[in-house]
Amino acid sequence: MPLPMKPFRFQQFEIQQSKQVFRVGTDGVLLGAMANVSGRVLEVGTGTGLISLMLAQRFPKSLITAIDIDPNAAQLAQTNFQNSPFNDRLGVLNIDFKALNPPYPFDYIVSNPPYFETNASQKDILARQKLELDFPTLISKSYALLSPKGALIVIIPSTEAEGFIHTALQQGFFLKQIVNIYGIQGGALKRNLLELSKLNLPTQSTNFTIESSPRQYSPQYLSLTQNFHPLRGEHLATAWQAIRP
Repeated sequence: MPLPMKPFRFQQFEIQQSKQVFRVGTDGVLLGAMANVSGRVLEVGTGTGLISLMLAQRFPKSLITAIDIDPNAAQLAQTNFQNSPFNDRLGVLNIDFKALNPPYPFDYIVSNPPYFETNASQKDILARQKLELDFPTLISKSYALLSPKGALIVIIPSTEAEGFIHTALQQGFFLKQIVNIYGIQGGALKRNLLELSKLNLPTQSTNFTIESSPRQYSPQYLSLTQNFHPLRGEHLATAWQAIRP
């Protein structure tokens, strides 16, 4: 059974958390708020189910399947789905992505994949997950499961982006979108959101900054997340400190 922690409350749903499962974090919030999806959607490595819930809120016609190899995560995500108003459009499977064999293709696959930039308290969880799903496997399996017009959307450390893109292009993907995510105004590039499509479309490149100054979220970030956090105005930035990068 997952060990409970304090829940994280959003406007339309609540995330129960566990010490055995990755907690709500900035990367997941960014992916859930930035990714544009439709139709059948698969989330790989759902954890608490945060990203799937955010997408379900944003896209009322989407049907979302979330998977996780960790039974604790799958159970926790199932609980969070059942307690949400989107339960009829969400499903969760405790399965290895490599073993997934659905009866239909997906229009979008989204993932906040594991990598080794984390705090010590969660390194054991991370090590287990990364052994089970490396980037080349995520890319090749996603390509096989996507519809002819489908796309893979991920958020990864900027240091990993060049290699990820290179592998995806070799697989047959095209880079449709890249978002350069900076932790703070004037600071170093921290993350990239990548959308890799089976369609050969022009690449769109944009920049995004999380904080305008230390502990002060940027207008971009506050605008992006305004439909999720229950607070408003000046109190919003303070409340989001719980998941600051």
